[in-house]
Amino acid sequence: MADWTGILQLDVENRQGKSVTKNLYFQGAFKIMRPVYHQQSKHPCYYILNPGGGYLNGDTYRMKVSVQEEAKATLTTQSATKIYKTPSKHAYQETEIHLKQGSYLEYLPDPLIAYKDACYVQKNIVRMEKGAEFLYTDILTPGWSPEGKHFSYESLRLINEIYLNDEIVVFDHLHLSPRNKAMNGLGHMEGYTHLGSLIAISEKVNDAFIETLYNTLEQMEGNFKVGISRLATEGLSIRIMANSTQLIERIFTACHHTISMEWFQTKPSFLRKY
Repeated sequence: MADWTGILQLDVENRQGKSVTKNLYFQGAFKIMRPVYHQQSKHPCYYILNPGGGYLNGDTYRMKVSVQEEAKATLTTQSATKIYKTPSKHAYQETEIHLKQGSYLEYLPDPLIAYKDACYVQKNIVRMEKGAEFLYTDILTPGWSPEGKHFSYESLRLINEIYLNDEIVVFDHLHLSPRNKAMNGLGHMEGYTHLGSLIAISEKVNDAFIETLYNTLEQMEGNFKVGISRLATEGLSIRIMANSTQLIERIFTACHHTISMEWFQTKPSFLRKY
């Protein structure tokens, strides 16, 4: 695309045991705050900002992120991504991530809120070298509508492609289209309104680790459905259906804590957005 609404490019490297920004560029309706090292951590947390306040008709966004050998970083948003009415052309976001051997990236955006008549396509492409680790979450939330309907948006399409040493190991294509499907039916949202997804890729994913995550999920209270799927190589995915953003966030926070303790023997940093 010739004219992007917002562009962001970020490179992170390990410099004498501390992960730091190597290159950073942004333009248009994409901004990024200076990195924050929470709790005197040696890896940075980057907050993405959208000064426009939300995604509108025909908006296009592109991100490119690379994490070099032995570097670690957290990438998140300052607030929820809001998709407003798109009467003639969907909003689109494309993210390309490159992870070198021994690197680790947490990509933990805030919920995506789709309002009445919103149409949105998101594509994440992750290219990992052997020994890299990756954690990703997303939460889909229906926005307010004048009629009080939960599914007033037109279409949400989220595509995740993950490659390990140039071999595809994850292809996840999620498409919610309320106008064409009965969202409350069996095999769709089944009476729930919010959907969360988590993908974790690491050589540390084994039967014992998955059992630990199961134990974490069993301790969670609330009305939700959850499933864990082990990937063919070095990873897992979790899908959650619930009726509130806050419940899914609590579950993902618990999973994130378990992953951090099991993989790195440390507690994850509180991202301090509120």
